[in-house]
Amino acid sequence: MSNAIFTSTPGYGDTLLEMLHYRQAVRVGDRVEISGQGGWGRDLSFPVSFPEALDEEIVQAFENVERTLATVGASWTDVIAVDSYHVPTAADTIGDDHTSVMVEQFRKRMGDRAPIWTQLGVAALGAPGMRVEIRVTALVGQSDEDR
Repeated sequence: MSNAIFTSTPGYGDTLLEMLHYRQAVRVGDRVEISGQGGWGRDLSFPVSFPEALDEEIVQAFENVERTLATVGASWTDVIAVDSYHVPTAADTIGDDHTSVMVEQFRKRMGDRAPIWTQLGVAALGAPGMRVEIRVTALVGQSDEDR
């Protein structure tokens, strides 16, 4: 039986553990689950120039996923599933301004490997002004033929 190993991302993860009593990642055997990662900086700050910085916020969320995965010995190449949560810029659709940056980051970070992906539009996220949050599941150490 595998034990659950919980970790906090250095910086904001330690702050969130203290403030809100939750961890950023858990690894059980080869399976990794991370909590939703937003486009915040190490000090939980967000890009200042809304809405122009939407792409920066999404890229930073991908960076934060990468940092969090690393705390449990995983990387984007281990990711098998992505759930992304978006506050839409239009009333009834997530829109290409979100989707195109997400797809660009998938290709940049995962190459030819494509995870399963659920993209959800939501009314609000956990912090004021936050427009994207990304949660992933990973299986560490898969062979290339499994991909």
